[in-house]
Amino acid sequence: MTFDELMEAHRKAAKTRKRPSDEEHRIQCTCVRWFSLQYPQLDGRLFAVPNGGRRDAVTAAKLRAEGVVAGVADLILLKSNRDYGALLIEMKTTKGRQSESQKKWQKTVCFNEEYKYVVCRSFDDFKREVDEYLRNE
Repeated sequence: MTFDELMEAHRKAAKTRKRPSDEEHRIQCTCVRWFSLQYPQLDGRLFAVPNGGRRDAVTAAKLRAEGVVAGVADLILLKSNRDYGALLIEMKTTKGRQSESQKKWQKTVCFNEEYKYVVCRSFDDFKREVDEYLRNE
């Protein structure tokens, strides 16, 4: 295969390759905005854990050395209620599935039910889970 043929094959693959959806990102942004408006007294208590995304090997190694752990939930609400020490929220689309590292982290952290772990697939899921969690003071 010549270089030109290789480049042409790459261009064709790029055109047919499905772009990743930003749906999970959009849902999470909506959830965080709503939370900030609904619960201003808890400013800074809900935060994202930027574990995902594509990174080069050097950056990934640096992050692991800094303590990044694969599978950590997307959002953490650092506020205890009557039953739990914190709410751990994994955002997914309706078709999204937890990775093996996410399932492993969930089992590791939630084995003694000290924390509440939920998977939210929509803004409505998020709103319901947060409101229920915070009502249980």
